Formats: sequence, C-alpha cells, structure tokens
Amino acid sequence: MKHAYVFPGQGSQFSGMGKNLYDTNPFAKELFEKANSILGFRISDIMFSGTDEQLKQTDITQPAVFIHSVIAFSTLPDTKPDMVAGHSLGEFSALVANGVLQFEDALRLVSIRAKAMQKACELQASTMAAVLALADEKVEEICAAVTAETGEVVVAANYNCPGQLVISGSVKGIEIACEKMKTAGAKRALVLPVGGAFHSPLMAPAKQELAEAIESTVFHPASCPVYQNVVAKAITDSAIIKQNLIDQLTGAVRWTQSVQTMANDGAIHFTECGPGKVLQGLIGKIVKDMVTDGVS
Repeated sequence: MKHAYVFPGQGSQFSGMGKNLYDTNPFAKELFEKANSILGFRISDIMFSGTDEQLKQTDITQPAVFIHSVIAFSTLPDTKPDMVAGHSLGEFSALVANGVLQFEDALRLVSIRAKAMQKACELQASTMAAVLALADEKVEEICAAVTAETGEVVVAANYNCPGQLVISGSVKGIEIACEKMKTAGAKRALVLPVGGAFHSPLMAPAKQELAEAIESTVFHPASCPVYQNVVAKAITDSAIIKQNLIDQLTGAVRWTQSVQTMANDGAIHFTECGPGKVLQGLIGKIVKDMVTDGVS
C-alpha cells in the first residue's frame, strides 16, 4: 500500500508550463524567481510564453521540466513519498523529492548536464527512434547486429513500456536499424525529432563534466528509496546514487523495469509531478490496476 511519486523527462515541456503555479502560489513564485537567479536568465519567461522551438533546446528544456516538476511537488501538502523515480532528467527531480539533493544544487547539476549533452550532440550527427510493437529482446538483437556489421553506434536507450522502446545512435546507424526493425515485424520504427543520441555511448564526452559536478555536490541521506534508471531497483546509498546518475548519461532508461519493481515492492498509487501526463500513460501500460494521477 505504498505511494510513489514520479517525475517526467525531456519531451513533456509545453509553452505555458508552470504559469498557473507562478500566478496562484506565492511559494511557487519564490522558487521560480530563485531558479531565474541561479541560471542567470529568466527561464520562467520562456516557460510561460516561449515558442516550441525555444523550449526544444536541450539547455532550456531540461531545467524547465525540472523546475516545473519540483515546484509542482513542493506545493503538495505534507507530501511524504514511500518511493520516487524519474524518467531520465526526472531522476534529478526525484532526488529533490526524497531529500538527497537541495533544489539549488540539483538545478545547477541539471543545467551543467544539459549544456554538456548539447555539446556532445554537436560532435557527431546522431538521433533516436521509437520502435513499436517489437519484443525488447529482438530490438536489442538488431541493435547489436547493426553495430557489429557497420561499426555504427546503435543501442536500446529508453524502455518506456512493453511494446515501446526507443533506440539511440548515429544517424546512419539508426536509419539502418529502423529498416531492419520494420522487416522484423515492428509496427513502426520512427526517427524522432531530437538533436542527439541520448543514453548512448555518444554521450560519453558529457560524462566527465557531469561526473566532476556531481562529485563536488553534497548528497544528503534519502528519506525514501529512489528507483534509478540504469539499475531499475531501489537505492538509498548516496555513493551509489551518484554513480548511477553519472552512468545514466550513456546507459539505458529502464522505465518499464523500474515501474515493475516499484509495483513488486508494494506501490499501488503513482503520482506524476510536472508537465504533461506521459508517465501516467506509460505506467498504465506497464502494470495494471494502479491508481495514477498527476499534479502540474
């Protein structure tokens, strides 16, 4: 009978995000202004009235989604999660929710992560693709075969829910893999409008910069477990949390497996904090008979 709080990642942003919180909640307004001060520009203005193109820029998207998510969570009354998790970027929001990171420290890390990832994206043409209705094992097999045959980087990156797996790699590698996925019976293999190969070895150039920032940041004792993407199990040890955050840049987001483990550990109610309802939809496809809701 446990209540889990989950936090979305990049892709859930939209123009107007968080504005209602800013306008109606004095504490939320204070946090938005604190975020503006930390980042050195008024990201709240972009969140509230920016164009879709502005909001798609990685160095804007990631802090924007993080800020909205944490503020939405912080406005809930007497919130004491039994467990937390976040999808990719959302893991930083989850670590604020369980007390491991302070808001200010987490925002600085998110900003460093976003800028480092953006720089890594510019080093090589790379992308991601969604593969629908093909077994995870088959997707993994095809990715490995393409890499072995061509030398191009292609890996399984986001295990979103059964029948929905996102692959990541070089543009050429993804194009070849998509054709093979369709031949193998995938309902769709669709290249996504993203600027890089997130959660793949092509993010390695960003890893060292993020690692140095994480190692120099104070991580506090966890008030509850965080189910981290790369291991899909409950973690409370700060040293392990740090390493998993670093490894997440080049490792897979095992969201399907994380939600299954949370359910096995007693979660029956999942609350999504932040923009959109993407995670609620995924959770409904991963585990049945769960209560899901959201706060934005």
